[in-house]
Amino acid sequence: MKTDAAATSDLRLRLVAAFVLIACLSQLHRLPVAVTALGVVVLAVAWSRPEAKLWRRLLHVEGFLLLLFATLPFTLPGQPLFSLGPLTASVEGMARAALIAAKVSTSVLVIVGLLGAVEPAGLGGALRGLYVPETLVRLFVLTARYLTLIRDEARRLLEAMRVRGFRPGTNRHSWRSYGHLVGMLLVRALARAQRVEEAMLCRGYEGRFPRLALPPPTRRDWAGVTAALAFGFALTLADRL
Repeated sequence: MKTDAAATSDLRLRLVAAFVLIACLSQLHRLPVAVTALGVVVLAVAWSRPEAKLWRRLLHVEGFLLLLFATLPFTLPGQPLFSLGPLTASVEGMARAALIAAKVSTSVLVIVGLLGAVEPAGLGGALRGLYVPETLVRLFVLTARYLTLIRDEARRLLEAMRVRGFRPGTNRHSWRSYGHLVGMLLVRALARAQRVEEAMLCRGYEGRFPRLALPPPTRRDWAGVTAALAFGFALTLADRL
């Protein structure tokens, strides 16, 4: 499968390609160029056949972007497009919302296509291979790892509350219960962090993760990152013409 090929390609170059592509996308000012970029990236990601959960992550982003179309056309002055009661939407506001939505969607798809199936530990190793300071890499890897554990802990606490008959509402009892939930979550997270630190020290941890030498990129890896960078620079050039 093509996804297998992507997973075995050099992660350092994929990180560089994703960073440069997103930097180029962020500088686009013309809607036709941004829409073209979105179409090309959609086709590229669909061709790689990612897992269904990666598409669901994109849907979450699209739900947030709908807020742009509900607010920006009515707050940016310009040529009137339509009116809803006392509010008037402008053509310029609608175009600006579409431009932002296209750029954000394309950037998310770039991350999904290049880094979507990568585990935090693998990403940390690639960042160290790019000579990112180890302190930052350690913070990133541990944060990505323990956010999942804390989320699971929060889910268990909520389930326990529901078993005891808790029904959320907009009342004082609900807010006080959520406050207790956050407090208990912090206490359990601190206790887990102490246990994990003790376990790491017992295994000989001395303040840094072991660093394994990564194999050099292949010609195929260089060809892939060159194509991605050429696409980013072509978009920037087309936007400026």
